[in-house]
Formats: sequence, structure tokens, C-alpha cells
Amino acid sequence: MTANLLIGLREGLEASLVVGLLVAALVRAGRRDALPAVAGGVVLAVLLSAGLGAVLELTSRDMTFRQQELFGGSLSILSVGLVTWMVLWMRRVARDLRADLGARVGSALAVGPLAVGLVALLAVGREGLETALFLWAAARATGSGPAPLAGAAVGLAVAAVLGYLVYRGALRIDLRRFFTWSGAALVVVAGGVLAYGVHDLQEAAVLPGLTTLAFDVSGAVPPSSWYGVLLKGTVGFTPATTWLQAVAWLLYVVPMLLVVLRPGGPPRRARAAGPRAVAPAA
Repeated sequence: MTANLLIGLREGLEASLVVGLLVAALVRAGRRDALPAVAGGVVLAVLLSAGLGAVLELTSRDMTFRQQELFGGSLSILSVGLVTWMVLWMRRVARDLRADLGARVGSALAVGPLAVGLVALLAVGREGLETALFLWAAARATGSGPAPLAGAAVGLAVAAVLGYLVYRGALRIDLRRFFTWSGAALVVVAGGVLAYGVHDLQEAAVLPGLTTLAFDVSGAVPPSSWYGVLLKGTVGFTPATTWLQAVAWLLYVVPMLLVVLRPGGPPRRARAAGPRAVAPAA
């Protein structure tokens, strides 16, 4: 639940800030009449993202065990790749995102409301589809039942409230610091999803080494214990880890943490005091 709450909070806040930037661009242009088009694009993006999650869940239910492992493992690795790309992309372009979205909104306004709605759909849909895939993969890696879904819902709800408060200027957040540390936590969660995906592919007999364990601490950390459940629910830790899982985790998490925590990211101390100050950073 905790991992999905973090994913929902981080990705949801990114999406909320993108919406804030789009709305701010329209307000500055004196085109409040185009706001319903933005709302329509956002709603459609949310529905498409939720639909993707439902399709993934329903599709996997009718598969054999090997097919489920192959399907889940492949999508887990794909989701880690997408999240990694998004974290690095946001870190690189965050300082120019406001100007970029503003330019796209300006061009869309010249075409018509449908084009404005399409800009909103693409901007939010990219975040939403990536989030849906990663949440689905993380839910498989960190637990079962309604808890992962509840965690994601709480994270998204909090992100929506924070995004609104930031846009209205009622809340000041050091977004650079928030996205740096939440990005680091997301990397650790993604490392767990990656290791889980590798294990799935080992169980599907696509990758070797299923019985070659790097360590087995099941005696000290029983999977059914509260701390075993907590570790699995937060970072995807499995007490019995194969060598291939451990190597994949280390090769992903260590370099990514060095990149995400490296000084010299987006220099803007993104504080929001209203529509003109909304500026996300990664």
C-alpha cells in the first residue's frame, strides 16, 4: 500500500501541476472559455488510464500460470523503463516545461477548443498511462487485495488537493526538493518492481537461475510477519532473492540514485504563489 501511495502522490502531483500550467496559460491569454476543453481532455485522459489498468488486470486473469508470469514480468520491466525515462526527462526539461506548454496552448488556441483539449489529453494522458502501468506492476510486486489500490487512490487524492492548493497560491512547496527525494524513493520502489519482474521471467523459464539464491533470510524475515509484509509493501523486498534479481536491483538502483540525487538538477526553486508561479521540477 505504501509503495502505491508514493507512486500515486508523486505521479499525481506531476499531472496536477501540468493541469495547473495549462490552466494558467489559458488564464494569462484571457481564454477562460477554453477551460472546459482542458477539463474534457483531462477527464478523457483519466478514463483512458483507468481503462488501461482494468484491461491489464482482466487480461492477466484468463492466462495460464506461465503466461501470467511472462506477461507480468515483461510489463513490470517495461513500466520501470517508462518511469525511469519520465524521471530523467522531467529532470532535464522541467525548467522549460511551463514555456513549452504555454507555446503549445497558444498554437492550439489558434486552431480551436478541440485542439486545446487534445493538448490536455496528451499532456495528462502521458502521465496517466505511465502511472497506470507502474501502479499495476507495483501492486503485483508488493501485495494483493484492495490495499495497493487503496494506497494509490489516497496518493492520487492527496496529489490532486496539493496541486489545487499550489495553483491557488494557498500552499508553498519546495518542489525541487520534493521531486528529488520522492524521485529517489520511486527509484527504490522501481528497483523492487524490476526484481519482481525478473523473478516472474525466471518462473516463466525465460531467464535462468530461479533456484540460485543470493540470500535467503526467510527465517529472520518471515514473509507473513508484519515487518516482512511492510518491507514487501514498501520496497518489494523478498526474503529469498536470486542472484539475477539482486544483480538487476543493484545495477538499476545504485546508478539511478546517483543521478537523481546528484546536485545540479533543475535550479529553479519552484514555489507557487498563484497561476504564474506553478512550475514543476524533477
